[in-house]
Amino acid sequence: MTSFLALARAMLLGYRRDRTALFFTLLFPLIFLVIFGGLFKSGGIPKSSVVLVGSVPLVEQLPADGHGQLDQVLKISRTDDVNAAIAKVRSGDAAAAIEQHGNQLVVHYSQADATAAGTVRGVVESLVQSANLAASGQPPRFSVQAEQVEDKALKPIQYFTPGILGYAIAIGATFGAAATLVTWRQKKILRRLTLSPVKVPAVIGARIVVAVGIALVQMVIFIAIASLPYFGLKLSHSWWMAIPLILCGTLAFMSIGLLAGAKAKSTEAASAIANLITIPMAFLSGSFFPIEGAPGWIQGKMGILLGFALVLGGIAAWLFRWDDV
Repeated sequence: MTSFLALARAMLLGYRRDRTALFFTLLFPLIFLVIFGGLFKSGGIPKSSVVLVGSVPLVEQLPADGHGQLDQVLKISRTDDVNAAIAKVRSGDAAAAIEQHGNQLVVHYSQADATAAGTVRGVVESLVQSANLAASGQPPRFSVQAEQVEDKALKPIQYFTPGILGYAIAIGATFGAAATLVTWRQKKILRRLTLSPVKVPAVIGARIVVAVGIALVQMVIFIAIASLPYFGLKLSHSWWMAIPLILCGTLAFMSIGLLAGAKAKSTEAASAIANLITIPMAFLSGSFFPIEGAPGWIQGKMGILLGFALVLGGIAAWLFRWDDV
């Protein structure tokens, strides 16, 4: 037990003295959190720019609440030159140009931005249907009540934080295990440990304890920063269930670090191998961007990655060596 604690303490002190490791495991991921959390803080739907040409009574005669709802999805500007308005649509400066001739609305749009064009067309068609219903003098027979199923406090920071925290844990566990293994082998520390009473499980266990401790510190720092009023992270329901997931993730990514450290002959080579594996995984896992938009064949391949911890851990044990050869 004494040797185990001594090894864990030595690893922890070495980590604290390594400024590069501190930067890449703590500060570097926090930069991503601040950037993404600040840029997408509002979480609102991007407004589509619309140009009204001349007088458009259907829009101008909307009640106050109707104008308020319209302003939530459209950014409206006005002009009297229809050619200039259409030119804006063609250049992408506006999603659509709308003009009214009598009882007919004409919507000029570009299919280059199908999403924005579809939004504008849907809004205009809804306005026309509402106007037709009001002109008929009949009360509406059906109505819609929309209710959000998620917590109404849901903001972009709610899903940016766990994603980037996962990336930070991956970096810490992977590079920490790889760098320690390579450095100790280069300095003949592993060779000396074989001649000491220290058992192999104590060495591995000390590395696991340090990696898990660093991961928990990362979690505390990330939650503390993201919970600031500027970002507005709200912890709700069974948020503490993230702790077992963090422990499992740390062990899984340690297997990558052990593989890189077992194969590499220098710290630089170990870092390159770890980067080659972890960076693609960060993007394929949805840490930065939703994976729902990825092609179907990529989403299918992602399931294979679930077994990487066991496979890479076995390979690392097979390739492990106490000394350089």
